[in-house]
Amino acid sequence: MSRMIILTEARLREIVGLDRDAVTCIEEAFAALATKAVAMPPILRLDIPDYRGEVDVKTAYVPGIDGFAIKISPGFFDNPKIGLPSTNGMMVLLSSRTGLVQALLLDNGYLTDIRTAAAGAVAAKHLSRQNASVAAIFGAGMQARLQLEALRLVRPIREARIWARDAAKAVGVAEELTGKLGFPVTAMSDPRKAISGADLIVTTTPAESPIIQAGWLEPGQHLTAMGSDAEHKNEIDPAVIADAGLYVADSLKQTRRLGELHHAIDAGLVAADAVFAELGQIVAGRVPGRMSSDQITIADLTGTGIQDTAIATFAFARAGAAKAGTSFES
Repeated sequence: MSRMIILTEARLREIVGLDRDAVTCIEEAFAALATKAVAMPPILRLDIPDYRGEVDVKTAYVPGIDGFAIKISPGFFDNPKIGLPSTNGMMVLLSSRTGLVQALLLDNGYLTDIRTAAAGAVAAKHLSRQNASVAAIFGAGMQARLQLEALRLVRPIREARIWARDAAKAVGVAEELTGKLGFPVTAMSDPRKAISGADLIVTTTPAESPIIQAGWLEPGQHLTAMGSDAEHKNEIDPAVIADAGLYVADSLKQTRRLGELHHAIDAGLVAADAVFAELGQIVAGRVPGRMSSDQITIADLTGTGIQDTAIATFAFARAGAAKAGTSFES
């Protein structure tokens, strides 16, 4: 007889938040990717172009962790037009010893949102200047909001700017975040002006043509690109990648195929076999991160299966401690 628990989004929101423990969980996952024999197959993706949709399936096994997650993550980017969220999904956590299902996490994409925001915090912690206080966020969706909240956990943010293609939405999000976070968040209509003077820049859009152009970045800035998790997505001019003082991938195998690096390779600006640091190597102290206060650094984060296994096992442990979830036996 085996036992599993089912956790709804509402219950998961009660027991898992965007806090320092969540950031540490994802930070340790990046380190594991650099130091352990992690099994992480390529992302399986199904495109549904008729409805501007895509479905990603991610997984990873980490030696020493009792469970591994398989995540199904749909993104249908026209959904907001009909009053629905653009992302949802679920995770299944299975035992690494027996393969039996331990938990069904009906999170509707919530855990993905948390682990993605936490990954942004990890990148900022290890690559941006320690005194970084001004942030520029591109996008006005849930991830844009969460990225700014996550940055506050690792850097002394005192001011932020928001840019989005939908200017009215940017204004609304800026007002909302100003009230929530207690520092000024300003909507900007000019993307270059949004970047000017910022210490940290995070892009969170599904853009298919570059928003950030060559020559815009200033000495000392750090840029985290979150949106390019599919071959057709491209937020950053390839020349920006080629000219960076330090380019860092979450998974070099992935960013060569579907991240911002992929576009720089296609443009002939970076060799297909060029070797770059991975974030986990920097977290684990295997390779150096930022070398000077005026170095321009870029993190190319495409989202990895190990992050999903990490956040799913984290949620499962929190659920056990809180005795949360509906239990089933079979």
